Amino acid sequence: MAYARITFRTHALLRMFERRITIGEVLQVVAAGQLIEDYPEDKPYPSHLLLGLINFRPIHVVSADNHDDQETIVITAYEPDAAQWDPMFRTRIKT
Repeated sequence: MAYARITFRTHALLRMFERRITIGEVLQVVAAGQLIEDYPEDKPYPSHLLLGLINFRPIHVVSADNHDDQETIVITAYEPDAAQWDPMFRTRIKT
């Protein structure tokens, strides 16, 4: 679930800049991406991994939902490594 209020952690912004991923691209993934992993036990908030395709570029976004404040927190974003994911970037390859 994505809330209307979205907060970017400093770590996320730094990594996004390094990886040439824009805020707009991350917002698209948060709004319409596919949930591929869920981490309900994460602290301080449950988090999840989303996948979006932006101009044929796969982007993973890790975000957490602060239900009390109705806020989605972007933790990081990256382009998944094809060697570590299936061809659709939805399932990790077991080594």
